[in-house]
Amino acid sequence: MRISVVCTNREKRMRDATINLRARPEQRELIDQAAQLLGKNRSDFMLEAACDKAQSVLLDQVFFKLDAGKFRQFTKLLDAPPTRNAGLERLMAVKAPRGRKSAKA
Repeated sequence: MRISVVCTNREKRMRDATINLRARPEQRELIDQAAQLLGKNRSDFMLEAACDKAQSVLLDQVFFKLDAGKFRQFTKLLDAPPTRNAGLERLMAVKAPRGRKSAKA
């Protein structure tokens, strides 16, 4: 996925878009304390945190584009029966811990 706008405070461009929000006093104090620890002002701290979260959300989306041939190859792999995996079979044979009795008595 390509993100068209990358948020960074290193850019020298003027910020001309306004974002307004309301917060409880304790939220503002928490943000101010964290910003101060990082040597940032409130606006820079909040903008960086919001951009980090926005990028994370966007990157978590599962989207990819394939041409027709690659799509056929992909769906063929998905439709094929799974190959034998001895390690997975051993793992699946282990009884779940919640089914065991505790040694504590």
